[in-house]
Order: sequence, then C-alpha cells, then structure tokens
Amino acid sequence: MLTGCGLLPKVQDETAGWSAQKLYSTAQDKMNDGAYEDAIKYFEKLEARYPYGRYAQQAQLEVAYAYYKDDEPVSAISACNRFIRLHPNHPHVDYVYYLKGVVNFNANLGLLSRLGLGSKNLVDRDPKAARESFEAFKKLVTRFPDSKYTPDALARMHYLVNTLAAHEIAVASYYMHRGAYLAAVNRAQGAVKNYPHAPAIEQALIIMAEGYKAMGMTRLTHDTLRVLKLNFPHSTYLTHAETHAKPWWKLW
Repeated sequence: MLTGCGLLPKVQDETAGWSAQKLYSTAQDKMNDGAYEDAIKYFEKLEARYPYGRYAQQAQLEVAYAYYKDDEPVSAISACNRFIRLHPNHPHVDYVYYLKGVVNFNANLGLLSRLGLGSKNLVDRDPKAARESFEAFKKLVTRFPDSKYTPDALARMHYLVNTLAAHEIAVASYYMHRGAYLAAVNRAQGAVKNYPHAPAIEQALIIMAEGYKAMGMTRLTHDTLRVLKLNFPHSTYLTHAETHAKPWWKLW
C-alpha cells in the first residue's frame, strides 16, 4: 500500500512560474466573476512570491475587499489594519479606512437585519462593531476631508451616533425598570456627554430626572428638568410630570 501511494502523481501548482502580473490579472478576473474565494487565493500567492513592488501592494489592498465580498468580515478588517500599518501614506489609504468602516457597519447590522427578518434592531445588539465603524469613519473624515468617500462616511457616522445613543438609553431604561437608579443615571449621562446631538438625548434627560428624583436628589432633579425644558420645551414629559404622580418611565 505504501509503495502504491508513492506512485500517485503529485498535484501540480498551476500557478508555478507565473509572473506577478499574471497572478494579479487572474485574481482580477476572478473578482469580476464574483469568485472571491479564488481571487483571495491568487492575491495571497502573489504577495507570497513577489512581496515587493506595486502588484504586492495592490494585492494587499484588494484582498481586503475580496474578503469583505466573500462574507469574511474578520479577515477583511485584519487585511485593512495590516494595509494601514504597512502603507500609512499610500494614495488609497482613505479607501481602506472607508472599507474598514463599512465592514464593521454591515457586521453591526447582523444577518437578520440585513435580510429584513425578525424584530431586533441595532439597539438590541452589542455596539462594539458600531463603535469600531464610527472610529474608522472618524479617522477617514479627519485625515482626508476631501476624500470622495468622506460624504458617505459622514452620513453613516450620523446614523451610528443615533444608534449608539439609543443603545445607551435602552440600557439605562433597563436599569430604571429594575430600580438600579444610579446605574441608569450614569448610563444616561454617558449618552448626553458622548452623543449630545442625538434624538435620544431627550429620553436620556428624562431618565436622569426620574433617577435623581427616585434617589431623593432634589437639586439635581430640578437642574436636569431645567436642561430638558431649555432643549426640549415641548417635551410631553414636562406636561406629564405636572399632572401625573406615577413615574414616566413606568409607563414605557
């Protein structure tokens, strides 16, 4: 049996002897055909055999996108980070920051949200990917304000700010319902501090007012209500507080 196995023909590498240009063009053809897994294989062979030169750099750039399209977000982000580390001044590094932000942005949506299934939204999910997406976009718009990717990055940042603020309010509300008033107030304060222009800030101030009231902190309660009235003069909470004894958050 061992002798027989030794007689089996060896598997030949079809790319043996290929030039960097041929490996790159073949990878490009695979990308155009949507065969992203094959494209990744050729890009990685190219970098391994020809680690220097423009083809290797381009392969490092495009393999990140190939991983993203192949639904491998961890590998895509790793490839983005590697490219940024190796080529911080590359003329297309703005694109890499943008791609990193998009990968995390879509990862944060989750499979059910992307398909429109189920009732869960971003508020119910771990915000880690949202924060990392925001940071990537922030670096892009700060370092490359004139990049063609900046307008879309800014729009996504606006969405992410609202999402992250809403997540903080969801957690603060959870604490309020369980009588953990200090934890609720701290979480709401964090939302006000970090996301001052998000729509959820009105709710954050309401939670702070109710939390301070529940803890007997009259001065802080009044201070928070003044801030709420100044910024949200038509808040229904202000009318409710004058006519109902039951805490607002218990009606949610």
